[in-house]
Amino acid sequence: MDVQKLFSLEGRIAIVTGGSRGIGKMIAQGYIAAGAKVYITARKAEVCDATAAELGDNCISLPGDLSSIEGARAFAERFAEHEDRLDILVNNAGAAWGAEFHDFPEVGWDKVMDLNVKSPFFLTQALHKSLKAAATKAEPAKVINISSIDGMRVNPWETYSYQASKAALIQLTKRMAVRLLNDNVIVTGIAPGAFPSEMNKAARDAGELVARSIPSKRVGKSEDMAAAAIYLASRAGDYVVGTTIPVDGGIVNAFAPMGLDPEGN
Repeated sequence: MDVQKLFSLEGRIAIVTGGSRGIGKMIAQGYIAAGAKVYITARKAEVCDATAAELGDNCISLPGDLSSIEGARAFAERFAEHEDRLDILVNNAGAAWGAEFHDFPEVGWDKVMDLNVKSPFFLTQALHKSLKAAATKAEPAKVINISSIDGMRVNPWETYSYQASKAALIQLTKRMAVRLLNDNVIVTGIAPGAFPSEMNKAARDAGELVARSIPSKRVGKSEDMAAAAIYLASRAGDYVVGTTIPVDGGIVNAFAPMGLDPEGN
């Protein structure tokens, strides 16, 4: 068994949405290190271009707004001008909105649901032809949806549409997996916990404080996210189908109830 080949992405072509910063950038960096050619996209062209320049020749900036069906289709058309196949699609672009229950606005619902749930579905639909062009039974293509542990358990903040959208994406991942497996396209997901990012400013700016409530006693590192994403994208993850893996230091599955230590005493 060649372990290096098992986790290699040599020669693969990937798209990482929301790849200009945060978790998307962590994944893009990992894929490039594993041998992939990575297209990153984000709404702000200058930020996307700067990140691509930072990550090197195997990172290509292809900015765009994916929040609408038209935007997703336009992006897929632009990608097809560059490549005739797509091995890996990471649906990472997302948004959050927080407001008290009585003040929560419709715009805060629609914006989050559109980008976090509608966009992954319709972008995958738009790129289906490119994914099928790469996919074989021996070497399937991959779609990886980035949800959140907030879709697996309730957090203490009033982010109603965000938590609902991430739970929906986890279920959507399962349903997409059933259909796309027929085309040798494997769909899985990652549910990140506390990783320093623009979206998770608490983990970024007060990491030591946040770490106190995490069973592993630290926030996530770039390597943690890159490793999980490489695993699912590579041959190593070919037998994982429809599953969303929490990468969270134990918050979802190893959190001790109040009054109990980690041993349950």
